[in-house]
Amino acid sequence: MPEDPANLQSLLESRMSHLYEAGQMDDAIRVAGTALSNARHGGSPQALVSALENLGSLEQEAGNIEKSESLYAEALETAEAANAPEEQLSRLRVALAGIYDFSQREEVAIPLYEKVIASYEASQPAREEDAAQLRNNLAMIYKGLGKHALAEQHYLVALETLEKIHGRDHERVAAVFNNMGGLYDAAGHPAQAKEMHEEALEIRLHVFGPDHPEVAQSYCNMATACYALEDYESMQEYYDKGLEILERHLETDSDSYEEIGGDYAAVLESIGEARKAAIFRRRMAKALRRT
Repeated sequence: MPEDPANLQSLLESRMSHLYEAGQMDDAIRVAGTALSNARHGGSPQALVSALENLGSLEQEAGNIEKSESLYAEALETAEAANAPEEQLSRLRVALAGIYDFSQREEVAIPLYEKVIASYEASQPAREEDAAQLRNNLAMIYKGLGKHALAEQHYLVALETLEKIHGRDHERVAAVFNNMGGLYDAAGHPAQAKEMHEEALEIRLHVFGPDHPEVAQSYCNMATACYALEDYESMQEYYDKGLEILERHLETDSDSYEEIGGDYAAVLESIGEARKAAIFRRRMAKALRRT
């Protein structure tokens, strides 16, 4: 007597999970593929959606983005046709939007993010924090597309939501302030950029203390804003503070130190401080040799 497809599906999914947890990705993908084949031949629509999602997730983690995209797209189409639960639809939309975003097809990702945001905010209880994170993602897309006003709108809603949930002194609130600073910088509003980076810096100092890479990032962002405002003295002070912190964290942040340090030296040269730039480059090279 042939084995019940539902029982076989359950066994295959259990085997896939075991292999994945054991780090045997290739074998997990192979079993997930068998589960998908089983679901296509006699499985329910829900079983097919789950099998497509499982294999899509594994292929994405393995770096097979095109395969993953195809699987997630089919899973979403099947789930929509089967009136799947809204939670599953949202999960699939977020996964597919993330792939589109990663593949620099932002325009295709936008409506998927918007649907999920609307779903999260309308659910009972509302998934406000998840919606705020997606608004942050969407704002970054709009910023990259040069749609600065739309990006600002989403950042402001995300900021309001996260402050309501966590209070002002929280790292996620600081991250949105930081992103808004980057937006205003890209839009050519350095004074507003500086204000946002000041907010992020104040929160990060309170949350992380004075010796943390995220504090260093805020100092360096402040320096960038000061450069745009032609406040070169403050610019140098902020760069020095940020780079001193990164220099103490070279084991984990050497790439950031080298990149930002290179920017600092180039900026010094651009304002006629070639000697200071040369001194700093020597110091940076010496520090990097120690890593």
